[in-house]
Amino acid sequence: MNELEKFLDGFRVPHNESVRLRDHDPAWSGDPDLPKSERKRIAEEYLTQEVSELAKTQELLYASDSYSVLIILQAMDAAGKDGTIKHVMSGVNPQGCQVFSFKVPTSEELDHTFLWRYMKCMPERGRIGIFNRSYYEDVLVVKVHPNLIDGHRLPGADPTRKDFWSGRYDDINELEKHLTRNGTLVLKFFLNLSKDEQKRRFLKRLKDPNRNWKFSPADVAERAYWDEYQQAFEDMLNATSSKAAPWYVIPADHKWVSRALVSTIICQSVRNLGLKYPEVTPDRKQQLLDIERELEAERSSGEKQPEDEGHSEAEPDQPKSKKSKKNH
Repeated sequence: MNELEKFLDGFRVPHNESVRLRDHDPAWSGDPDLPKSERKRIAEEYLTQEVSELAKTQELLYASDSYSVLIILQAMDAAGKDGTIKHVMSGVNPQGCQVFSFKVPTSEELDHTFLWRYMKCMPERGRIGIFNRSYYEDVLVVKVHPNLIDGHRLPGADPTRKDFWSGRYDDINELEKHLTRNGTLVLKFFLNLSKDEQKRRFLKRLKDPNRNWKFSPADVAERAYWDEYQQAFEDMLNATSSKAAPWYVIPADHKWVSRALVSTIICQSVRNLGLKYPEVTPDRKQQLLDIERELEAERSSGEKQPEDEGHSEAEPDQPKSKKSKKNH
């Protein structure tokens, strides 16, 4: 493990230990001995470098056609999920990336298991899929508001029992085991926002007419359940961070910190897959060489045609008549 991997590992939730969110500072922004401006400059350099690297890596991911990447973002409102997607994936070819934002389930979705609608959106080999919120909502918002279980019409469901939630965690863990066994790299990011910073961002949206569209009264309603959500997030992290599909707790009070960390973790994780371009067989190489020679032997469109054999002298080009020009 190199120094960068050791550093990034500090944000990873261990699969065999418990984590407490109060031990993770949402406002962390690097070495306090360095001026903030210097830390921000370094973070922005990392982001620029990794965005460029991710564009190259995506091409390799597509060419190798063996792995897919699933990126999951979970957070409280205003934590910067949309901005993280926008900045981290800014250099990626849109054809190789899919983003899904999951809202309130439809009646059709409620008639299936809670994982059904997410399974339909999993990235195929060679692609990057991003879930802006995910199946983890069913152990977060549904856990904070257990009455939502009624809409699923599950026989014998009792959300007041611990085994109901442990069953859901088991379902999620088994799904992610299935995905990783079949070539999907699963990376999960919890953007850890403080309550004070959420308030500041909400007020900014309210005071700026150009940001009003970003604000929903429902966001403030959910803010009233802050402590319940923090406990639900902590339970989720402890129950579903595995060696193959880890959670990362990302400090989110400073957007330049969260974006740099997410981009670096994604790039480092994909690099660790050891992807290579497909090897060309000898027969295929010969075929490509034959095609290359054939193309090089073609005359370009501007190349002069050879003289007719019966002419001893080249005749000067004749100007086109108005009639032939018109007909042309």
